[in-house]
Amino acid sequence: MKAAFMTGHGGNEVIEVDDRPTPQRRPGEVLVRMRAATVNRVDLYMRDSGAGITHSLPQIMGVDGAGVIEEADTPEVIGRRVTLYPGIVCGSCEFCRRGEPVLCAKMSLLGEHRDGTMAEYVCVPAGNALPIPDRLDFAQAAALGVNYLTAWRMLFTKAKLQPGETVLVFGVGGGVSLAAMQIAAAAGARVLATSRSADKLARARALGADAVIDAPADKIPAAVMDLTGGRGADVVIENIGGAMWSAALKSLVRGGRVATCGATIGDQPPADLRRVFIRQLQIFGSTLGNPSELSELIAWCDAGKLTPPIDLHYPLGDIRAAFDHLESGSQFGKIAIDI
Repeated sequence: MKAAFMTGHGGNEVIEVDDRPTPQRRPGEVLVRMRAATVNRVDLYMRDSGAGITHSLPQIMGVDGAGVIEEADTPEVIGRRVTLYPGIVCGSCEFCRRGEPVLCAKMSLLGEHRDGTMAEYVCVPAGNALPIPDRLDFAQAAALGVNYLTAWRMLFTKAKLQPGETVLVFGVGGGVSLAAMQIAAAAGARVLATSRSADKLARARALGADAVIDAPADKIPAAVMDLTGGRGADVVIENIGGAMWSAALKSLVRGGRVATCGATIGDQPPADLRRVFIRQLQIFGSTLGNPSELSELIAWCDAGKLTPPIDLHYPLGDIRAAFDHLESGSQFGKIAIDI
């Protein structure tokens, strides 16, 4: 089968698209003929270093994806259109037993710890292949498995977002940020979105943002206060880190909640602990989500509440160009790989 895989680390030159062995399905698994994947920041990290993530080379890339079941233990699911939950869990640790498999101590992720989705075929446990509605194409369905699932958990499971609350989303051009903006707007929140790109802010308005902010990090809190009558945001979605962390804390109402899932520009910002305890702020770390949360997200899509925008499509053979496009930061929406 054709696949995009890493032979080493250090940039696009380590990525090849060539033949790899087709995976052999085991009992309890399904063999999925992949139709689309999307590109995520972790793909760039794996390409460039993969430091701290246990993996073996060569390794097929891609964390999320969607396709059609071709082989399974139960014939009735063959031909079903599915999106993949990317975490393979043990099912027996304390976290799996209590219904939080996303915290599984032995989780391995597609495209990180094991071969991923940028291939013609993938084998996963049957429970990792979730049916998708006809109204989503394969690229849109693939987009749900990482960015949209992460945003869903941040907003609902962690921050407990309620209709009518104000949500501030940093860097709305990014995958998780755009997903959070769409989900929060669909949930009845008032959404404020930041970006330094006028084009991205205009597109954010078209997708549901109530107000937009084009300002450097140190000016964002003042802009938020202007937009909220001096009150601040109930919830902040932040995945940038660095100077944005201070801006996030300063933009919150007393007792407000910030959920973070990344540190693109730095993971050691000032903690600002006095602000945290005096204003009784709540800080939630989050990443990915549970299969049950992905099912809830899919149901929203089926009901027409949400459709992930796709920025551009690339064929599998142009994977390097797709990575360059993500690295440029010019995308708005997911970058899809058609397989």
